Amino acid sequence: MAPVRKTRVAILISGRGSNMVALLEAAKDPAYPAEIVLVLSNRPEAAGLARAAEAGIPTQAIDHKAFPDRAGFDAALDAALRAAQVDLVCLAGFMRILTTAFVASWAGRMLNIHPSLLPLFKGTHTHRQALDAGVRLHGCTVHFVVPELDAGPIVAQAAIPVRQDDDPDSLADRVIVQERRLYPAVLALVAGGRARLEGDRVVIAEAAPDGVLFSL
Repeated sequence: MAPVRKTRVAILISGRGSNMVALLEAAKDPAYPAEIVLVLSNRPEAAGLARAAEAGIPTQAIDHKAFPDRAGFDAALDAALRAAQVDLVCLAGFMRILTTAFVASWAGRMLNIHPSLLPLFKGTHTHRQALDAGVRLHGCTVHFVVPELDAGPIVAQAAIPVRQDDDPDSLADRVIVQERRLYPAVLALVAGGRARLEGDRVVIAEAAPDGVLFSL
């Protein structure tokens, strides 16, 4: 019997790639439905590129500063992904706002992880936002990417309680633990065909859990 073809995944990073490492570790399992075929960064100096190379994953840097506009950079990015025959894209600390045309071309095939319980606290400084708002639960979200920032259909979330003595750093430390658990679980659902985007909603197969929730 021929082996089942795994979903070919590219991870886009801008920095150290902590969530990238979690995805790489998960993909080492022969039963995992995705294989990481490329790690790409818009910053040639990104530490995550070296970490990926050490793991034997092909890497590429496309410096956004070398392009006169976002459209030019996104065209180069799209060409690199297609050259690697990528099926699915995972944003993991990729600090670029993508053009509407690029997002549309990868609709339903691009995931992002955001450090808040969306739709709360979009954008940056999410842990400070959570503390300032006085919420009792905080966490992270994996969602499909749409043109509007941090607004795509949600696949799954992980939540933690906010403690009385938390500051942005302590909150970030506990949320990242959940991010590293949630993202590989969600990628497995999507790559394995058990979660898919239909219109503006995510459909989870009956054989899969009705979401993924971790709490500490």
